[in-house]
Amino acid sequence: MANLKLKGKDLLKLGFPNNQSINVALEVMKRNFATKNLAYVKSVLEDILKNPAQYEGHLTFGQIAEALLSSTKTEKRQLNSLRAPYRIFGEDITEEAKTQLYTALKLPISVGGALMPDAHSGYGLPIGGVLAVENAVIPYGVGLDIGCRMCLSILDIPISYLSGARDKYEKILAEYTKFGMYETHKSHIDHEIFDRDTFSL
Repeated sequence: MANLKLKGKDLLKLGFPNNQSINVALEVMKRNFATKNLAYVKSVLEDILKNPAQYEGHLTFGQIAEALLSSTKTEKRQLNSLRAPYRIFGEDITEEAKTQLYTALKLPISVGGALMPDAHSGYGLPIGGVLAVENAVIPYGVGLDIGCRMCLSILDIPISYLSGARDKYEKILAEYTKFGMYETHKSHIDHEIFDRDTFSL
């Protein structure tokens, strides 16, 4: 079976707007017209582009028509010169994580932010970072670390008690703290701390 050599730049030359309609058109045409020659496919697309309303609801070309009719020009906005208010909780947070938050705080939609003590650089926003925005949803802001969380335990014992048995507690933490989806404990461990509302999803 022939492979249709249709590219995004071909659609731009036809006059398609530089938005999602190009991806939709490429997908539809390659799926349905893989064996047709390029000139024929371009002529069909040109006609859809000229009369998208005529193709609304069409079994094959309806998606392209809808993408063209609903396409809106993307508004480019500059970052603000000043950052929205923020707080940093913790001392040993990397500059990279801070820079990621500082950039996000300049977005026109940002109204505030914070870095938690475990913050570290992520793919867009830092992991352990919080960004409050107004009238907007940022799906990618979650990054790829969903389910990552922390809990602060306040113990009613003097610090000297902990520092005097540091090796013991480091060993306990290393033995009972598991990371990653395939890490498991040898036996079931239960504790009243897991009954807290904080840990319910």
